[in-house]
This record gives sequence, structure tokens and C-alpha cells, in this order.
Amino acid sequence: MTLPVHAGLDAIAADPGGAVIGLDYDGTLSPIVPDPAAARVHPGVPRVLAALAPLVRAVVIVTGRPPRTALALGEVSGGPSLADVPGLVILGHYGLERWEDGRLTAPPPPPGLDLVRARLPGLATGLHGAWVEDKGRAVAVHTRRCADPAGALEALRGPVEALAAEAGLAVEPGRMVLELRPAGMDKGKALSAFLAERDARSVMFVGDDLGDLAAFDAVESAGIPGVRVCSGSTEVTALAERADVVVDGPDGVVTFLGDLVATLGKPSASGRA
Repeated sequence: MTLPVHAGLDAIAADPGGAVIGLDYDGTLSPIVPDPAAARVHPGVPRVLAALAPLVRAVVIVTGRPPRTALALGEVSGGPSLADVPGLVILGHYGLERWEDGRLTAPPPPPGLDLVRARLPGLATGLHGAWVEDKGRAVAVHTRRCADPAGALEALRGPVEALAAEAGLAVEPGRMVLELRPAGMDKGKALSAFLAERDARSVMFVGDDLGDLAAFDAVESAGIPGVRVCSGSTEVTALAERADVVVDGPDGVVTFLGDLVATLGKPSASGRA
């Protein structure tokens, strides 16, 4: 594919040194799979990000995953890994954890997670195929393996929201998952703070799920040229409705980023049609 004509992309091409490129992980840089622990990065991602990073102000992954999990899943046999992308920043747990230059910084986990760990598995009892994932600073219940994933998710929604309220946590809905996590931070707030920190002059964010809507909001409210890109799927349509560009899943993301690298690497990127 070639890059579509869009004012935000034109601004990035005209001044790549001022651009921040933000990316979700699951469903964007990796395919959605039944077992999240097996959601390895698309093999083309580390290489294309390694080519993109020196051309722009910053590349940042904003994810609900712990950064070290994203890094472990970002290893590619026989090629560069996410850890090899120059200057990469990973804002994990929706921005509560930060990995940069090989160092991880994070606040202590909220005490309400102990209550969730004790009670959430019981809520999933009776829903064959539902299972609980402990992310350290968040706990999630997945229904993708259930016979009726959407129905099981809806059956869990009320009890999970009640448990989250009791524990003082927020519920983050996603693609056949409900995640209980600390309140007060989301991908939008994390991205906005990063844009201010880096004094960005343009921004692009690529995501696929409901949690990425907050990042799209941040792009819109940043006061600088921006591009919202959706890694499209049949499971979530709300993001595609808000996006400036829709691509076909992680394969499409890699192709789109490759075209961006090719455009920015031209002697006169600002003159693109």
C-alpha cells in the first residue's frame, strides 16, 4: 500500500524529527490469539520500528501489558527484537510502568488487587473456558475460549464491575476480556504526558481495541497535527469509526509503517503528493 493523503501524515513527512509514533501492542503489533501468553510480536515489527525510530522524535508503545512481558513477546528468532529498537519507550499498564534504556520504573501495586486475585476466579466458575490472567498490576478474565465468548463476557460484566468497585479499581473492557486495573490512568493520559515531555510537533497513534479510544482522544486534543490509525478487525468497530486510516490487522500495520519509513527516508519527504 502507499500512504493515504492526510494532513497529519503530511505534517509528519514535512517534519519527522518532531513526530511521536505511538503504538498499542496486542492486536496492533501482535495478532490476537486464544492464549495471550503466546501473542508474539509480528515478525516484521522489530525491523520496521528499528528503521522508523531514527527518523522520528520518538517511538512509544502504550499497552496494558507489563513492559517486560511486551519485551519478552517482542523477541524474533534470527532478527532484531523490540529491545533492539533505538530509543524505544514502553509505557506499560496503561502508563503506570515505564521501560526506557533497559530500566523499568513503576509505583507500588494497589492493595485492591489482592481482593481481586482472591475473588475473580470464583466469578468465572461455571463459564467453561473462561480463565484469569494475573498481570502483576492488573488482573483480567478472558472469555475467548468459551463456547459463547460474547455471552460469557456479558454475564461477567456486572459481577466484575461490582468487584472492581469494592476493590477501588477500574474495569477496562477489551476483545473478549475484562481487566481490573488501577484507576486514574489510561492510554490517553499516558500518551498526552509523553507528547508534552518530548515537545512533539505531530503525533500518530495506532491501536485496535476499546482501550485505544482514549489514545485517539489524546491525538485529537493534542493541539498538533495528528493521525489515528486502526488495526482493523471484525470484533471491534468503534475504533475504525474514529480512525483516519484503517489497515488490515498487524500485517497491515507492518505494511503501513514500512510505507511511512520509505516516505520519511526520501530526500524530500515534505514534497509528497
